[in-house]
Amino acid sequence: MEKSADKIAAPDRVNAHLTRLNCIACHVRDDFGGVSPKLDDFFHSTEEALGNESRIPPQLTLTGAKLRPEWMKKVLYDGAVVRPYMKTRMPQFGKAGLADLADLFAEVDKMEPEIELAPPGREEQPQMRDGAHTLLGDKGLNCIACHNYNGKESPGMKGIDLMTTYERLQPTWFYQYMINPAKFRPGIIMPSYWPDRKAVRTDILDGDTDRQLRALWDNFSLGRSARDPSGLRNEPSKLVVTDTTRTYRGRSTVAGYRGIAVGFPGGMNYAFNAEYGSLTAIWKGEFVRVGWQGQGSGNFDPLGKQIQLTQDVAFLKGAEPPSAWPAHPVVSKEAPVNPDPLYPRNHGYAFLGYSLDTTTSIPTFRYRCGEIEIEDTTKASEKSMERTIAFNASAAEILWFRALTGDIKQVSETVYETADLRLTVPPKSATLRPAASGGMELLLKITLPEGKSNTTLGYELLR
Repeated sequence: MEKSADKIAAPDRVNAHLTRLNCIACHVRDDFGGVSPKLDDFFHSTEEALGNESRIPPQLTLTGAKLRPEWMKKVLYDGAVVRPYMKTRMPQFGKAGLADLADLFAEVDKMEPEIELAPPGREEQPQMRDGAHTLLGDKGLNCIACHNYNGKESPGMKGIDLMTTYERLQPTWFYQYMINPAKFRPGIIMPSYWPDRKAVRTDILDGDTDRQLRALWDNFSLGRSARDPSGLRNEPSKLVVTDTTRTYRGRSTVAGYRGIAVGFPGGMNYAFNAEYGSLTAIWKGEFVRVGWQGQGSGNFDPLGKQIQLTQDVAFLKGAEPPSAWPAHPVVSKEAPVNPDPLYPRNHGYAFLGYSLDTTTSIPTFRYRCGEIEIEDTTKASEKSMERTIAFNASAAEILWFRALTGDIKQVSETVYETADLRLTVPPKSATLRPAASGGMELLLKITLPEGKSNTTLGYELLR
């Protein structure tokens, strides 16, 4: 005998709705659903630099705890949209088809509040609103580098308009998401500015995490009356590094569509390609010039003469190295369609986001090669950089790392040079061989034990 609808547990009723309407063809909820590999090529975006978050529909895990009920109903019944860059659109099912789905989400999905995001009192209000204004702008966390704001386009990537936050989101979800974005959206390029609940910007609102997040929440509640943050402009900008490390995200010829530039006090700089997981350029001197001409995300170019490194995936698993290192797909005016859109995934790479050190603001990039978790941190002195790559493997594995390409000569067992760069590698790990694309390539064999381990590389500029 079939159960009547009112006797079926609410979580099962949610799953039944999602299956019946085929929501799981595009959305993930908990551990089921999502875009299948054979359909992945059909999902596109006008903001590629935002990564999968810009083209793959959002997860439905905890969506009842995430969205205000009134906003959820706007999405389901009225087709409300906050991601205009996402080319995929959800069909409209009508009230009869959706039945009580919005109410079921709200009933099933719960999150325990950690703090109350109460509005500031009259005496506290001016300081809190000034603090939010600073945090959002280019003198603070520079949120507007990747998000539109109050109907005005970001100077960089055109992410979700920040001023829809208060209308859409539940305060508890907002607080926990801001503490750890990657927990809710694995692979998101947004870093955690409050890692382990410690504020990166200790000079704003006394470095108090709860006050900073209360201030932002209050600012978003102001709607159209909120002030525009500093930096909401469209002219090219030259970014300067002062006494702490500076990180900028954007499209770049030296780091691809999901490029990240890192500048250190003292003048050393590098670029990281988050789409493929490789350190792609190093330069000395001034940091970057940022431009926003044309459509799409912002771009950056090194202000110094850069040493260009490879942009292909950096790590591969296997007992033996590949006969030829797999090269990343190239898109040009003559061939504008990406011939291999799943290139990084097919070789085991997945970007997991990054965090900033609370004292130095040095970023640590997190990504995977297969099931191996990797944390990648680079520190700099006046003319050199030390890169520590930490691994966490569930079983003993062998990884191959392509450390350098070009006209390479061996100086010693652990030192290799090009005309511009000296690279120091761990002993008994290196293989220097001809590259399929011409020149030479330096491969490192990294034998991983089960559990945690690390390796260190030294980069030194020769001129």
